[in-house]
Amino acid sequence: MAKFASRKARQHAVLSEDFERELTREVLRTELLRVRALIATGCVMTLFLTAIYLIDPAVVNRVWRGTEGLAEVYGLLVGFILFEVWVHTQIRKNLRLDRDVPVARRYIGTLIETSLPTVILILQIRTMGAPQALGFAVPLMYFIFVILSTLRLDFWLSTFTGFVAAAELFAVARVYDPSSSVGEPQLYFHAVRSTIILICGVLAGAVGAQLRRQFAASIAAATARDRVTNLFGQHVSPQVVERLMTAGTGASGDVRRVAVMFVDFRGFTAGAQSRSPQEVVDRLDGAFAVLVDILDRQGGIVNKFLGDGFLALFGAPLEASDAAHRAVAAGREMLRAMDRINAESSWPLRIGIGIHFGEVVAGNIGSPRRKEYTVIGDTVNFASRLEALNKEFGSQLLISASVREALGADGSDAVALGEVEVRGYEQKVPVFQLG
Repeated sequence: MAKFASRKARQHAVLSEDFERELTREVLRTELLRVRALIATGCVMTLFLTAIYLIDPAVVNRVWRGTEGLAEVYGLLVGFILFEVWVHTQIRKNLRLDRDVPVARRYIGTLIETSLPTVILILQIRTMGAPQALGFAVPLMYFIFVILSTLRLDFWLSTFTGFVAAAELFAVARVYDPSSSVGEPQLYFHAVRSTIILICGVLAGAVGAQLRRQFAASIAAATARDRVTNLFGQHVSPQVVERLMTAGTGASGDVRRVAVMFVDFRGFTAGAQSRSPQEVVDRLDGAFAVLVDILDRQGGIVNKFLGDGFLALFGAPLEASDAAHRAVAAGREMLRAMDRINAESSWPLRIGIGIHFGEVVAGNIGSPRRKEYTVIGDTVNFASRLEALNKEFGSQLLISASVREALGADGSDAVALGEVEVRGYEQKVPVFQLG
């Protein structure tokens, strides 16, 4: 029990690591989008100021008292753009390394970015006066940073952005506007405006947090689906995947009764020698596609491809009370399908099938970096030996006594071949043939 709990804990740890890694990547992608938006905003503001200067220089003189003040703003905007380009480079680097940006760097970057309107506002106060500058357009720039902070997907960072913007705007008003002293109406005006900015920061953080939860839910679902795909390969039907997503994979290692089927193409190697590699691959792929489709319909899965054959399971990873019936139905249908394929092909293929029903240990086995869902036990070994007996009897579908017993009346057409010696087993075992 302790080993089972330990194994489950390790699996959850691996899933948690995959989830956190993918969530971090998603957050960094949205952060890149935010930085690009800021770079674009800086470029647009630079172009806008340039257009105003070229179209109506008198406006520049009224607002900035000449080009000297405008040059200072240009310098700030260019520095801001270069800073954001550097931030963009760092985020891309961390994205390539699957590494998150340090928390302290995020807050320092937020402080630097959100202080840009504050510095521009102070420069504008020097040229056009505090009342005019504080009532002009620059304080509205804070909302750009607050809105884009939503893309950080971090409630506290967005709240911090709103706090920095509100605090700096209120501090500038108190320091540079004499009419905002205690008791003056202007003080309440600045306090209310700063409070609104702070509230916007909190709301942006709430929206970002909700987006993060939605991303997390999507990534969790994708991680679970990828886990199923990694465990059972690409040969599990969509219906089985959906059931696994609902019921869980049960890949920790448990004992269950399953029907194990081995399928092998007879004489395939000899036929392949006279054909090109591409012809061999095309013929094998075509046959596999038909057989795997039959398995899908009967609720089985291909656990392993074994060269020119495969191991299929019924009753694992999802339990099935009629696993033996499903396996035999699939085997019969495979024989009919191969007859149809051979009638239309210049390279007829003959398959041998062996089916055994019994207990196996089913679980996710392998190294910490690469695991595979598989089944282990005597049931698997005997099914393989049973398939090999098709060569001796010239048959195509052999089943064990346990399968015959599970079939009941449905197996009335099974032909008893008597007690047969099976390689690796001391005592003879009963074998049955199905047409």
